[in-house]
Amino acid sequence: MALSNIANLFGRSPIKPIEKHMATAHEASADLIPFFDALIKGDLKEAEQIQLRISAAENRADDIKRDLRLHLPDSLFMPVSRSDLLELLHAQDEVANTAQDIAGLAVGRKMQIPESLQSLMTTFVESAVATSAQALRAINELDELLESGFAGREVTIAKRMTEELDELERKSDKLEVEIRASLFTIEKDLPPVDVMFLYRVIEWIGELADRAHSVGNRLQLLLAR
Repeated sequence: MALSNIANLFGRSPIKPIEKHMATAHEASADLIPFFDALIKGDLKEAEQIQLRISAAENRADDIKRDLRLHLPDSLFMPVSRSDLLELLHAQDEVANTAQDIAGLAVGRKMQIPESLQSLMTTFVESAVATSAQALRAINELDELLESGFAGREVTIAKRMTEELDELERKSDKLEVEIRASLFTIEKDLPPVDVMFLYRVIEWIGELADRAHSVGNRLQLLLAR
């Protein structure tokens, strides 16, 4: 009997809510692109509106997480370990949390992106969000993986997706080094406190890609069991 059929015997599958949670986490992450566009244009009012959307998505992700934790069956009644799914859920949740932290800090500081950093900042944010998007694509393979019993073509597809996730995360790492170096060259001309928080936001954007990469790592662990 297919693993998914076994799961259906014992109640609703947790996979769709897991996928919905990742989609919501990515929604928060993806809004960082228009958010930074607004910051770069100096449109703080627009940035504040987008920050509210990011917070709302993060709250929805929290609701899904809470519901999943309350209703996740014991491992005996699921095709995958309960603890593995909770670890995956935690990794996904960190994507939404980090996006919220970035937007909250930038709005709270009324952050301005120095002109010489603007193009690179846009590329950096897009790269981190692309990592989150790839994590979502990989997670959306979970139900097919269950149908296949974690074997065959679906496993090959999922492994290729996680490898692409590795490449995207490495690209974000390189961009982080590059934008830090660019900020270093101009920091003496900027207010020191602004510089400190710019470094903090750059660090957190890099962490966003790391968090999305962790989702792929958790998926790889599921495939390896």
